[in-house]
Amino acid sequence: MQVLGISGSMRENGNTAALVQTVLDEVAKAGIETEYVSLAGRTIGPCIGCERCLKEDFCSVQDDWDAIAERMLEAEVVVLGAPTYYYDVNGQTKNFIDRTYSLFHRRRLAGRGGVAVVVQANAGGHRAAETIEGFLSAHEFVSLGSVVGNGFAAGAVLGDEPALTVARETAQRIVAHLGWR
Repeated sequence: MQVLGISGSMRENGNTAALVQTVLDEVAKAGIETEYVSLAGRTIGPCIGCERCLKEDFCSVQDDWDAIAERMLEAEVVVLGAPTYYYDVNGQTKNFIDRTYSLFHRRRLAGRGGVAVVVQANAGGHRAAETIEGFLSAHEFVSLGSVVGNGFAAGAVLGDEPALTVARETAQRIVAHLGWR
């Protein structure tokens, strides 16, 4: 798999999922393999600060994070999306990000392309995007951009034409990054 899209929203088919999928659909038009994963309904516990990952090179907490992290390690590009809760990413996405500390020690994610996707109701999206971009930067991803969309009601983000335009442009950067024409 080349491009992995992850929606951190607890709404499996919500606005965040729609915006992440918009990026993936555009990438797939170029013939590039994509995969989509939702964190909705999954158990992603917080980092417990045990530091066992220093020796094991992987998080020792056993839950649904493991399989998704393995998929991320196989991807060449990761598109991580989150809804905005109180001017930042939601808790499920933050737990997911925090657990990647176990992959940080040996820079296991370094060199991949990365995209931040955020949906806000009316404010805070840029701050939430900074959180995801900070995750990408710390892990030494190659930044391929960010998308901030607006939407509260189900499907509303699909009416945010400026965000959809940025999503399609971001997808084209992914395609170029992967060397596809």
